[in-house]
Amino acid sequence: MTVLGYLANGLVFSSIIVLGSIGLSLVYSIADFANFAHGDTMTIGAYTALVTFGAVGGLGGAVLGLPYGFFLALVVGIAVAAVVAVGTEKLIYEPLDVDSIGLLITSIGIAFIYRAVIQIRFGSDFTRFGIQSLRPIETLIPYGVRVTLHDVAIVASAVVLVAGLHVLLQYTDLGRKMRAMADNPDLARVSGIRTKRVKLWTWVIGAGLAGAGGVFLGLFNQLSPRMGFNLLLIIFAAVILGGIGSVYGAMAGGFLIGMITQLTPFFSNVVEALPIGQGWLATLLENLITLEYANAIAFVIMVVVLLVRPNGIAGEGAT
Repeated sequence: MTVLGYLANGLVFSSIIVLGSIGLSLVYSIADFANFAHGDTMTIGAYTALVTFGAVGGLGGAVLGLPYGFFLALVVGIAVAAVVAVGTEKLIYEPLDVDSIGLLITSIGIAFIYRAVIQIRFGSDFTRFGIQSLRPIETLIPYGVRVTLHDVAIVASAVVLVAGLHVLLQYTDLGRKMRAMADNPDLARVSGIRTKRVKLWTWVIGAGLAGAGGVFLGLFNQLSPRMGFNLLLIIFAAVILGGIGSVYGAMAGGFLIGMITQLTPFFSNVVEALPIGQGWLATLLENLITLEYANAIAFVIMVVVLLVRPNGIAGEGAT
């Protein structure tokens, strides 16, 4: 595969990571804790869409190779992920009189519950959407780019969702209130902002984006009860790289981390071409810089950012 091929795959994967990263960062900036159940919220959205699509079918038409029924399933997946997140907030997180560390630990338990319920209902095997696979776009094959219309649909849908979030944050009353709460929740409260309502809307938007990311992850790869959990480290790395609590930083971090993880096979080829011989160092680098170790690479990036620039790309105080 050529560099363009790796970049194209990275763009598709980054679109999924960006949706998950924005949701996590948004919830952190308002709810003030790292939600470890975020990855499993993505799984909830994916499996909800799977059930919905199985019930409604294709509905007679298609856009970018995806049946209309898939987009209906996507909307239902987003809605159910948001409802589950809001229900968890009202029934579990809000009544708890604990600090952010206590909520973080609680979210780990919630993640186990989400995952267990999905596994009990669907089993632990991998599954896929009942959508026919497409051949790569022929005009791009000579350039070493093997993407399908489904991949184009993922990127286009992510762009629409991210653009919609930008409009909401910058040009709506709710967005201004959310930014005010992220900057100074106490000042927002005494200014008359109904912070509880804004917090609930934050859960709706953050979890909805996570649900969308889960649906696209299932389309890009396949579905399993651990699909969101397996992606959580990469999402956290993206959020930390962009700047914890910064929505726009999460966008940048998600894009960069997604690209880096998908470019690891290319980096492996570069290492092979380096004049370092065939010794143990070359073997070590070739084994480490592979797609199987993408999570480890994301973890290394996360640690380095925390050591060198803890505020991330967006810097301190960014929202």
